[in-house]
Amino acid sequence: MQINETEQYPLYAGQILKMDAHILIVEDDVSIYRSMHSFIEMSGYSVSVAHSAEDALALLKASPVQVLITDIMLPGMDGLELTQAIRENYDADIIVITGYSDSCSYETAIEKGASDFIFKPVKLEELLLRLKRVLRERALEKEREQMLKKLREFAITDDLTQLYNSRHFYHQLKVEINRSVRYNHPLSLLFLDIDHFKRFNQKYLHTGGNKVLAKVSQLIRSNIRKTDMAFRYAGDEFTVILPETTGKEGEFVAQRISTAIKTETFYPMPGQTASITISTGVTEHCSEDDLSVFVQRADQAMFDAKKKGRNQVASLCNDKKRR
Repeated sequence: MQINETEQYPLYAGQILKMDAHILIVEDDVSIYRSMHSFIEMSGYSVSVAHSAEDALALLKASPVQVLITDIMLPGMDGLELTQAIRENYDADIIVITGYSDSCSYETAIEKGASDFIFKPVKLEELLLRLKRVLRERALEKEREQMLKKLREFAITDDLTQLYNSRHFYHQLKVEINRSVRYNHPLSLLFLDIDHFKRFNQKYLHTGGNKVLAKVSQLIRSNIRKTDMAFRYAGDEFTVILPETTGKEGEFVAQRISTAIKTETFYPMPGQTASITISTGVTEHCSEDDLSVFVQRADQAMFDAKKKGRNQVASLCNDKKRR
């Protein structure tokens, strides 16, 4: 049956030719690979040729390939073995070509990882349509993967500050606590709260307050390591997980963040500037702590900083020493 790509895929017809796709033909018959190479290249694709499965794998290591077209009968490793090897190790789709007399079936080729299956003698027009379809389906799959990735990011990210949200905080803190206990490595936690933020919101409205929250988030992120994780906990409260960090080291991090925020000039409204400070609580995890105890102690340390006059760092440690 003839494939009419314009009728079946009206939104994508004509777009595939413009894709920056690299096609690899694996064929040891000179007349076959030359005709395939010329036809596919004239259709707008970048094309390479390998004469064996081993050569094809070497080319794949050197440069990415979107679609590989391979004969089953090859010297050395056959096309099905090559297909399986590619599926296990590379991000490429495979079109398998076989003669009618070969024992290989469509089901066998698909089971090995092929995306499509063509019988010899190959009609070049049909091969091109199959190639376009494989590329189209590949592009759609990549688009779905990107959408799912973004959805996962949205689920754990605060929209305003672009920090992780509180839901992800509890998940990640549990992971880090387990790691800390397992390897007996230090783990510290910061709780940060913007001083007099309610008053600030009343003066500059929520628009000005949101600008400050976004800027504070940037300052927190720029003053921690890549291995640390910052979160918007709730409202104007933030928290930072500090793996491989003692409580004393956590105090230095807290002071660094506090100084960066205190010395920053904020612009909540056009033509208006403002300064803010934060109160920060620091605590180190002890092996006896469960998640809620650890979080409550960090929160209490932050509350102590508020009681002492704000704009400072307070540390609260468990009386029990780490094991």
